[in-house]
Amino acid sequence: MASKFDVAMSRNPHLAEYVKKISAELKEKPEFYEQLSRDMKDLDWVNLIYPVGDPIFIHIYGRRAERKYHVIQPQLTDEEKKKFNKIKELIFIKAGYEPPHKTKEEFEKQIERLLKDSVVIVNEPTPFEEPKGYLAMFKKIKVPVTQIEYDKIDYYLKRDIIESGPLEPLLRDPYIEDIHAIGIEPVHLIHKIFETMETNVEFDSYDQLDSYLRGMSERMGRPVSTGRPIVDGALPDGSRINIIYADDVSIKGASFTIRKFAAEPLSVTQLVKWGTFSPEIAAYLWMAIEYGKSIFVSGETASGKTTTLNAILPFIKYNYKVFTAEDTPEVHVPHEIWQRLLTREAGPKESRVEMFDLLKAALRSRPNYIIVGEIRGAEGNVAFQAMQTGHPVMATFHAASIKRMIQRLSSPPISVPVTFMDNLNIGVFQQAVYLRGRALRRVLSVEEILGYSSELGGVMTKSVFVWDPLRDVHVFRGLNNSYILEEKIAPLLGYSDPRKIYDDLFLRAKIIKKMIAHNIFRYRDVVKIIFDFQKYGTEKLPFTV
Repeated sequence: MASKFDVAMSRNPHLAEYVKKISAELKEKPEFYEQLSRDMKDLDWVNLIYPVGDPIFIHIYGRRAERKYHVIQPQLTDEEKKKFNKIKELIFIKAGYEPPHKTKEEFEKQIERLLKDSVVIVNEPTPFEEPKGYLAMFKKIKVPVTQIEYDKIDYYLKRDIIESGPLEPLLRDPYIEDIHAIGIEPVHLIHKIFETMETNVEFDSYDQLDSYLRGMSERMGRPVSTGRPIVDGALPDGSRINIIYADDVSIKGASFTIRKFAAEPLSVTQLVKWGTFSPEIAAYLWMAIEYGKSIFVSGETASGKTTTLNAILPFIKYNYKVFTAEDTPEVHVPHEIWQRLLTREAGPKESRVEMFDLLKAALRSRPNYIIVGEIRGAEGNVAFQAMQTGHPVMATFHAASIKRMIQRLSSPPISVPVTFMDNLNIGVFQQAVYLRGRALRRVLSVEEILGYSSELGGVMTKSVFVWDPLRDVHVFRGLNNSYILEEKIAPLLGYSDPRKIYDDLFLRAKIIKKMIAHNIFRYRDVVKIIFDFQKYGTEKLPFTV
């Protein structure tokens, strides 16, 4: 019986050709995997291929810190490139006579129809000669192609016209976190398992790169130009992109960074299993969020703030009305009543919508929870006004510690008075760390904000959890000593002894551990268990606790 690797090579001749060539170079045949495992991070030598959707495959090989990332896709010969360019030209001419498409599926069928109308299938490769004179004006030119050439050209037409062009293989790869390019140097990326690697994807010229970024920015509705050289936006799959266009701003030529986001967020159980935070931290946040406390997930760039925020949003009560306000759509809320608001930067000044405007609009709608993608400026003041009026707020924020967070919140342009700081209940501080040769993300501390003390001349805070880097564990300092649990939540539950609240916390921690033990990591499955617990208690859980 043929292996899955053999089947893939028989279906994709370009893959078989690549494997034969690279096996001779490396003196070793790559291993084929349908899925990768996080355990592979510890391997010293890697030589593997995995699919990201026919006809694209990814080859990663090399020793640690020297690994290469190669995209395997059909390759066009010089003659095939000539035919491809002519066919694309014919399709663009004919497209002007076609009715507008409404969906991506309709667009694909339209491209397939125009392709068939522009070629004639032949048995042997036949050079294409450009018609001369009057004949060149007619639409009925047919380019001779073999079936193999047809399949290649079909792939590149859809890749370049419908999808994302040269970056399509990278955007399809579910294991990529960041994609970065500077000028026409090879594109680099950050892989979820194998970290930073150079790819074999690059742009042939500065003109091609400039044209590509102009087209991409126009599709996002935020056109880039020399007059507007820096643009932030979101790709159709939700990934965030930052483009720096002008060469007098980006000296080595236009550059871009893409931060990819999964179609389905990572679950809280997955983050606990990876050690980002402990089951007890998850349970603590579960209780705080379920009972309407305001929380900022804070940290430096690429520390995993948005990932953590998305993972803990299911702790909001299942029947709550949730509003989100963002510059780019990154926050995912699993609740039925979810109003998603986005800023609008393009257009005349009077038609633009800023984060400040979104938060004011959200307050008028009386949501149970307001989620802000990231607080940077004056909208932070509105967020604190929302907290004062009884609307809990969750957000991400750039600050590495509780002290720096308070400094930034109380300074321009946010300018929240320090006496109002206790409207924010909890700060979760996360960081990308390098531990025993591995790049990891860890919650360093969870801090409670107690209030302003005139005697001390500052804001009083308390660490309820801290990360011990020597043992890579989170220490529960707030056990039997949590202000939020004992003073804010226990009275809501009618506990005469506020320390009974810790029984509730440890029950939730046990539910988290049971989900991990039963391999329940899929986001929607975790959400269902959390919502069922909120509705019915422990009786509807798929396991005993």
